[in-house]
Amino acid sequence: MLYNLVMKDYYSISEVADILGKNSETLRRWDRDGKLCAVREPMSNYRMYKKEQLQIFPEFRKLIPNESKGNFVKPDNNYSVLELFAGAGGLAIGLEKAGITCAALNEIDKWACQTLRKNRPQWNVLEGDIKNFDFSKYEDKVDIVTGGFPCQAFSYAGKKLGLKDARGTLFYEFARVVKEVKPPICIGENVRGLLSHENGKTLEGMISILDEIGYNVVSPVQVLKAINYNVPQKRERLILVGIRKDIDIKYSYPLPFDKVYNLSEALKKGELYDSDVPESKGTNYPDHKKKVLDLIPPKGYWRDLPLDVQKEYMQKSFYLGGGKTGMARRIGWDEPCLTLTCSPAQKQTERCHPEETRPFTVREYARIQTFPDDWTFEGSVSQQYKQIGNAVPVNLAKEIGFSVVKFLNNFYQRNHDNLASISFDKESMVSSNTLVPSNSRATSPTASISSK
Repeated sequence: MLYNLVMKDYYSISEVADILGKNSETLRRWDRDGKLCAVREPMSNYRMYKKEQLQIFPEFRKLIPNESKGNFVKPDNNYSVLELFAGAGGLAIGLEKAGITCAALNEIDKWACQTLRKNRPQWNVLEGDIKNFDFSKYEDKVDIVTGGFPCQAFSYAGKKLGLKDARGTLFYEFARVVKEVKPPICIGENVRGLLSHENGKTLEGMISILDEIGYNVVSPVQVLKAINYNVPQKRERLILVGIRKDIDIKYSYPLPFDKVYNLSEALKKGELYDSDVPESKGTNYPDHKKKVLDLIPPKGYWRDLPLDVQKEYMQKSFYLGGGKTGMARRIGWDEPCLTLTCSPAQKQTERCHPEETRPFTVREYARIQTFPDDWTFEGSVSQQYKQIGNAVPVNLAKEIGFSVVKFLNNFYQRNHDNLASISFDKESMVSSNTLVPSNSRATSPTASISSK
């Protein structure tokens, strides 16, 4: 029965409940909370779910026979990207691996800019505050604008936000550049928390602003789990995709992989890397923290400590609600790493090495984010950790890049087909209206008729 379900483009709530092993009320709650948004069937108003929405679930993918693996597609043309808030280059490297050329990158952090220039001297790195740059010279010159803008609340003057309502935020600058450059597609990247920020109003405002400047946002906005895209880390990123309104081409988010990589495969020779992780500098825990973390087993956390040590180490946090599973956490070799932060020794977000009582080194951090081993980071050790912790995982970015290439291939192919059709129609009109002299031979049936 379920095998036949996956042969459709839409599924009822009861069918999805069967596939995912959930009850219908859970799916209704997910719909209300924006976690898995249903569409409404026009006649009955019943909840329906698109096939593309369900492909993020392993339970659904298992039912698809002979499903192709990976998202690789070769660019039909030379595509280029203008990247804003570029950081240390995680997104840019991933798009490069997908065959997309970097036209320019804007970044305010001087150490991140030095990292970009050191690794890619040919890249046009625009260092400084985005507010001080005019990007209009890139109008119709680039195919994509990307940006990892921070999550900032808007000032709500009315029910529907316009671009002017976002002034003072970095999303305003992102939208301003998109409006100036007018690319076929724009991509915003953010934390999962954007879904619920200000009870969802912040995301609604962004969608409203993109609508005003001429872009339809692909719905539902998806949160991609890095572990589903060859990244050995439990990291989630919200990917907001806008398509210029004159383009009637569907964009599809990249399909997830079945395999999940663990920490061992990140730091040791294997499928992800052809050698063990290179040695590098790193930070250390203070002595008092090291004594506590010495007591934690692999895959363990603060609850594995003796009760008196728990209370002393956790202090007020001990009496608060929630699992706090990231505190005093030692990662295991056979699991993906938890989300990396900008400071590996920071309390409440400890990510301890499986065997040694220390934070991960800089190169281990980079491996977990799937940076190439030859990608170096400039600045102090703390600056390097910050750059890596803020980055989009490279392998996730690569799969997003393939999805963009697929969209652009379809867009330019349709443009080519439309131009060819227009050219053919014009030739036909000219031929049908051409008079052939009596001493000439007609070269087409239409010309022959016209000469009579």
